[in-house]
Amino acid sequence: MTDAPRASRRDHARTHHGDTVNDPYHWLSDKEHPDVLDYLNRENVFAESETTRLASLRTTLFEEIKAHTKETDLSVPVREGDWWYYSRTFAGKQYASHMRAPASDWTPPNTQTGDVEGEQIVLDDNSESAGHEFYRLGSFDITRDGNRMLYATDTVGDERYTLRIRDLTTGRGGSDHVPGTFSGAVFSPDGEWVFYTTVDDAWRPDTVWRHRVGTSADNDKRVYHEPDDRFWAGVGVTRSGRYIVIVLGSNVTSEWLLIDAETPSGEPRVVWQREEGVEYDVEHAVIGGHSTLLVLHNRHAENFELVAIDADALGDPTSAVTVLAHSDDVRLESVEAFRDRLAIEYRAGGLARIGTIELDDASTLTNMTIAPVEFDEPLYTVGFGGNPEWEQPTLRLSYTSFVTPGTVYSLEPATGTLTLLKQQPVLGDFDPAQYVQSRDWATARDGSRMPISLVRRRDAASGPGPVLLYGYGSYEASMDPGFSIARLSLLNRGVTFAIAHVRGGGELGRRWYEQGKLLHKKNSFTDFVDGATHLIDSGLTTPDQLVAEGGSAGGLLMGAALNLAPELFAGVHAAVPFVDALTTILNPELPLTVIEWDEWGDPLHNADVYAYMKSYSPYENVRDDVAYPRILATTSLNDTRVFYAEPAKWVARLRDVGAPVILRTEMHAGHGGVSGRYAGWRERAWEMAWILDVLGRADSNPSA
Repeated sequence: MTDAPRASRRDHARTHHGDTVNDPYHWLSDKEHPDVLDYLNRENVFAESETTRLASLRTTLFEEIKAHTKETDLSVPVREGDWWYYSRTFAGKQYASHMRAPASDWTPPNTQTGDVEGEQIVLDDNSESAGHEFYRLGSFDITRDGNRMLYATDTVGDERYTLRIRDLTTGRGGSDHVPGTFSGAVFSPDGEWVFYTTVDDAWRPDTVWRHRVGTSADNDKRVYHEPDDRFWAGVGVTRSGRYIVIVLGSNVTSEWLLIDAETPSGEPRVVWQREEGVEYDVEHAVIGGHSTLLVLHNRHAENFELVAIDADALGDPTSAVTVLAHSDDVRLESVEAFRDRLAIEYRAGGLARIGTIELDDASTLTNMTIAPVEFDEPLYTVGFGGNPEWEQPTLRLSYTSFVTPGTVYSLEPATGTLTLLKQQPVLGDFDPAQYVQSRDWATARDGSRMPISLVRRRDAASGPGPVLLYGYGSYEASMDPGFSIARLSLLNRGVTFAIAHVRGGGELGRRWYEQGKLLHKKNSFTDFVDGATHLIDSGLTTPDQLVAEGGSAGGLLMGAALNLAPELFAGVHAAVPFVDALTTILNPELPLTVIEWDEWGDPLHNADVYAYMKSYSPYENVRDDVAYPRILATTSLNDTRVFYAEPAKWVARLRDVGAPVILRTEMHAGHGGVSGRYAGWRERAWEMAWILDVLGRADSNPSA
């Protein structure tokens, strides 16, 4: 076996608020230093050496994922303009091909037959990725007339995209070539202009640009620059085609600017001036023949309310008319406007929900009522998606649960009728009746009740068994139940999968989020520990049969939970983990740091925040008085969101105290891991083999 690498200790002192800290592994932050790459490569060799005996299992798991997946498949077509757009995947190919076919009515073509009349290839990601070890599509948009396409690609993993434009009538690329863009570029409704964003040195999208199609990028005009380091900038177009929008947002404050689409070169106008702590989104609607802006906001409304303002009278939030009032029990999350109706996404009872509001009666503008769409399962995830057309008569929605593969429905709003358009095929002998999902509730140490979602095989052995417990708990992101083909390989080996919906997420509304951020962040960590304790005390599992998993901010959760209660877990997988949080948030020159102050606090200027973060940051709090369980840390060299050095330094410090830890670094990838579906399956198979080994199930055979 290969000896575990030991990073050399090199003194590096930093002082803040009178506190001097020696960071002996700071040198690992220098990505260009040959010693760093040598260390990461040695860690990869060690990781492979430690898991060589799992090679056969990894192959088996990969083949199981592949066997359950319909490799040659099509998505459900979405109509935009005079075309149906969809994607195809082909067996043996890593990426999808983007397709289209002519549209004559609102009934999508039956793509399940394999042949679609008039089909055209719009963009083949397999061709675009040729010769690159990494590939990701960051922007993709087509003009309303269907004649031009813009696309932007990243072939490194650092999320800097090169934007190009192609003439779809001839298939030829134009002279347009704009390097260094961020994702999310869009055409103006007339198709003559492109609006895109670029980032500053801290990887913050801070500037909006306007590009005239067919001209040099050197002539592009700056439309807006955001000087506040806490704010991101983004661009879009309203579904009505009336406005080009510039969206500015920090983690707690937002501001929207509108440009009349009839004059794309015009100056943007502010909807509401930014107000610290007030977030809002804007949709353009036509109600009773009047052009109206619908604003979903949290100004004096913790769980948000929906109001309407005259599109020609911007700037005064006090003149707004309430459409959907604030509720302590319902978190309004989004509103989408169409010619005849509104589509609403909201949360209630810890679940995502959707509903509609018909706009046939202008007198109902005040305090409208949502017509909810109901579903039978106790746990599920649902949302609207694939609805670009202003005048479309039906609404497209996506639905999934732990036991129901991803499903696309067409909703008839007037009747509430759902028509199945497609369900993700799962090949082999998959039967959803073989699995059961449920919700449990754990009591946190301060008395708060925390939901835990679970799924297992119905025929799983009674008594304590292996459990994989997942957690995230930041940015108000809700970890809702969803189907996973890869997860079947765990469930079929007797593993129960659980999600602890800790504070810091959005599952129970805005207050649940507020109680898990800033100077309340430790609630996220103690919630996860209390959730694990609950599963053990309830007899579902035991510490030697419990593995925890989380990524990014969820990786911070893993590291903090390990330091709090290492005895509860047999193993922990921390993916792209934010485990050196204090060091990162202290450095405003690093990507995202200043933006993150609204989420974590500002330890650079606030001594109380500094002390609080230092008391929980995993790297700062590695313990020498406990026995750590097995730990797997995975990261990517080109990650611009969570720097690879965070897990590298953390692993080095864990080795100092004898922790059984391995570090695996993808040398050609970014925050989302490797690109390409087959590569992604192999990556997940590698991780699952390690998890099964820790759980004592590496030699078990699947039940189905």
